[in-house]
Amino acid sequence: LWDAGLILPVMGLLLLGLIGVYTASISRATELYGDHSRFLVRQALFIIIAGLLAIVVSAIPLRVLRRCAGLCLSLALLCLVLVLIPGLGTEVNGSTRWIRIAGFSLQPSEIAKLLFLIYLSAFLADLQQAGQQRFADLTQPLILLVLVCLLLMLEPDFGTVAVISATCAGMMWLGGVRFRYLLFLALLGGSALALLSVSSPYRLARMVSFLNPWADPFDQGFQLTQALIAFGRGGLFGAGLGGSVQKLFYLPEAHTDFLLAVLAEELGLLIVWAVLFLFLAVLIKGFAVARDALVRGNRFGANLAYGISLLIGLQAFVNIGVNMGVLPTKGLTLPFMSYGGSSVVMNCLAVAVLARVQYENRAGAS
Repeated sequence: LWDAGLILPVMGLLLLGLIGVYTASISRATELYGDHSRFLVRQALFIIIAGLLAIVVSAIPLRVLRRCAGLCLSLALLCLVLVLIPGLGTEVNGSTRWIRIAGFSLQPSEIAKLLFLIYLSAFLADLQQAGQQRFADLTQPLILLVLVCLLLMLEPDFGTVAVISATCAGMMWLGGVRFRYLLFLALLGGSALALLSVSSPYRLARMVSFLNPWADPFDQGFQLTQALIAFGRGGLFGAGLGGSVQKLFYLPEAHTDFLLAVLAEELGLLIVWAVLFLFLAVLIKGFAVARDALVRGNRFGANLAYGISLLIGLQAFVNIGVNMGVLPTKGLTLPFMSYGGSSVVMNCLAVAVLARVQYENRAGAS
């Protein structure tokens, strides 16, 4: 069921993430909890839970997931609504993106992303099976996507809005939706995102600060300048594991959003290339699985594999771009690597679904 070409790159990313989380969080864990390994132990626990759940999810037939597409959509919307209810949602750094349960923080948007992809995959499969395509046929998923994005903006979570919108657009294009429809939607969605960016002085400042972070290095450009210093100090081979200076309360969220910058400072540019290679391996494998499913007539499986691959690839691209200063700061974690139970578990479950698609491809060929 589990192919080495898929599981080995994911395991490599999880292992590098464990190393990065530990070294990046030592100072903060010691200051807050008096335990330098607190974040490492919790991240390891998240990975174990993710692995156990992934085994269960990989055993679920795709036909069952397809039948439950409507339920997945309802659960996705419910997750995004629950976090906005006063008393349930927890505000951190000005955003209400988490629900605390038994001492752990659950991020509903991570759950909603995968559930919405299952719904959209089933919808596109039905559309492909019908053989007819009109712009009106796309009304339902587009309205629901707008609703999801609006709920995310209320948190607010602009980064997730951008990633899930781009992922859905990519799925539609790969699923055979006519280019002129997508071009119209891209112009409409791009205009809406641009208006959202300029509607808030805070968001606008974050959007443009990456162009010249040194113009305001102690406020809007602080995160990026510290990340760039980390990359510059690391050079090709790094300052040595544990030798980062920027993680010592200079680089905010060192073990989550800016984990790659800490790894680059300590292990050098070589580790950045390794991370890029591993993500590329996952992406290539995911697209190969999707193409194989499409050849075998499994439209739902193909759409799902494309969507999962795009979701992981785009989020990794945005996080790496933010760390390197080529994209505005978005607050997105690095899949499989950044600290956080919701992100690790849901990304591993997404890979489990991808493994299931590959398994059914092979079962159909035998």
